[in-house]
Amino acid sequence: MVVAVTPNFDVDAMLDDLAALVNVESPSHDVAALAVSAAVVAELLERRTGVAPEIVDGPAGPHVHWRGGGTPRVLVVGHHDTVFPLGTLARRPFAVSDGKATGPGVFDMKSGVVLAVHAVAALDDASGVELLWTADEEVGSRTSRALIEERAQACGNVLVLEPSADGGALKTGRKGTGTFQVEIGGRAAHAGLEPEKGVNALVEAAHQVLTIAAFADPGAATTVTPTVAAAGTADNVVPAAASVHVDVRVARMDEAARVESLMAGLAPVDPAARVTVSGGVNRPPMDVGASAALFDLARRVATDAGLPEPLGVAVGGGSDGNFTAALGIPTLDGLGAVGGGAHADHEWVDVTALPGRASLLAGLLRALTS
Repeated sequence: MVVAVTPNFDVDAMLDDLAALVNVESPSHDVAALAVSAAVVAELLERRTGVAPEIVDGPAGPHVHWRGGGTPRVLVVGHHDTVFPLGTLARRPFAVSDGKATGPGVFDMKSGVVLAVHAVAALDDASGVELLWTADEEVGSRTSRALIEERAQACGNVLVLEPSADGGALKTGRKGTGTFQVEIGGRAAHAGLEPEKGVNALVEAAHQVLTIAAFADPGAATTVTPTVAAAGTADNVVPAAASVHVDVRVARMDEAARVESLMAGLAPVDPAARVTVSGGVNRPPMDVGASAALFDLARRVATDAGLPEPLGVAVGGGSDGNFTAALGIPTLDGLGAVGGGAHADHEWVDVTALPGRASLLAGLLRALTS
């Protein structure tokens, strides 16, 4: 039986902390900006919990690792990098209006950082709790994956503070995700005088895009989506090079292998062109079985705390929970803020839902460490 202990959360204090995080831009790949962001996250953690975290340097930027002491039992994981470039804040500053908080990264997922910090600070004893905020989740977690997996294995349970699904639903399953880059090599020529002497990389890319799009399999819930393309240097030059990025989402690892094999087998339609493929599926699927026990616990915690019973949904997006679930570690995702518009200019957070989300997380942490 979960013992109901519902802390009181100061929404104004949570919004002050959220403003501090959003007002420090932290685009992925910008190591200098991420270093400033990590310092702000670390200061927030020490100020609210009384315990200073460790800054873990990495080539993609610093990660922030906090430990409550004692035997590790639950890892709370998330990230402090965002998809928005420097300068976005000037166009879209942090604001609170009509019960919504807005600003770059407010939903995905600086509000999740704030929720976790306040939930931990509300515990009488945070022994067994670890928090890990990484600097490269939005670009594949290549420099943080090993650390995430190590701490997840040490803790034995993982709670992911990525934003909730629609209406506040928890994320009980996720597709595996990956990105491929297709580079097309051709030969430049004057487009008016002697186009026949060129090898048009843009035309070749068009052929490849149509082939790649056909790799999708709706029946297997596999999506293969060409997303970004570039070609050419001038409007009177046959393009000598082109590139295409491809987003892949799979529900099963056999589908990942199928798509990777098809991508590796791409061949030029024009024998004079060259096609080179890199990348792959780097996040395995998160099966709903990995979240079952923790989701049941979340429902009991919510009931005992007088909170609405959470719903659970499987989603197409990936997170670091994919890595931990694939190791067989119980993992529950989507415990962050309620809102919408992730990665978009209209992203927002429901301010009124913040105390309830913090209460749910605090209850989960208490249950997992008692």
